[in-house]
Amino acid sequence: MLAWLLISIKDIIDILMLATCLYYAYVTLRYSGSRSLFSGIIAFVVLWLLISQVLQMRLMGALLDKFANIGVLLLVIIFQEEIRKILVTIGSAQRWRRLRRLLRVGQEEQSEAEYIAPIVLACMNMARKKTGALIAVQGSMDLSSYQHAGERFTASVNARLIENIFFKNSPMHDGAMIIAGGKICAAGCILPVASNPDLNKDLGLRHRSALGLAQKTDAKVIIISEERGTISLAYSGEILVDITPEELRQLLTQE
Repeated sequence: MLAWLLISIKDIIDILMLATCLYYAYVTLRYSGSRSLFSGIIAFVVLWLLISQVLQMRLMGALLDKFANIGVLLLVIIFQEEIRKILVTIGSAQRWRRLRRLLRVGQEEQSEAEYIAPIVLACMNMARKKTGALIAVQGSMDLSSYQHAGERFTASVNARLIENIFFKNSPMHDGAMIIAGGKICAAGCILPVASNPDLNKDLGLRHRSALGLAQKTDAKVIIISEERGTISLAYSGEILVDITPEELRQLLTQE
């Protein structure tokens, strides 16, 4: 009856690995509006284990077993975006980035650092003039699917060009610019809007769009507030409001 109380070293390692997986899943989901659903799933799993394994209630255990079998498929469908993000996070972790950097040639490293300075300069100038802007800097996840709604072109990153695109009378002023591989790839793009009910009510559409993309990808999205003239940055499902140009430079350069 109490055989389940005997815990070995292997069981402890198994529990620790499960707890780690659950923790990273929770961290990924906490900003996506799925936290309540995730908590409900955890409660169901605990109830299922309690009934079928601990109390060994056969009828209820068999019923919950059937729900669990179907639930695995439902979880993949419901959390497909979150699962994709977790897998991308694993693939783009710091240790893998360091390995890729060792394999890069020096010229690629230099060009990567060079295109950040014009972005920071343009953001500083636009913040001073209170010119609204939304700039997505691509990470390891491809952003080409978000370029189709905007104007696609290829241009070197230039502070004056960025400022002209977001000039108030420009037709691409209200959309987002996408920068990938050190090049401007598109402008006037539409980004997904974050639907998290816990978001600050003072955040406007630009901030919500930036956070929406940061929740789905590993891109770093810069927001220039037209009302307050502040610089913000959304990445890893979070948003930093009212940062300095130097802080922006450091955040864009860090892995």
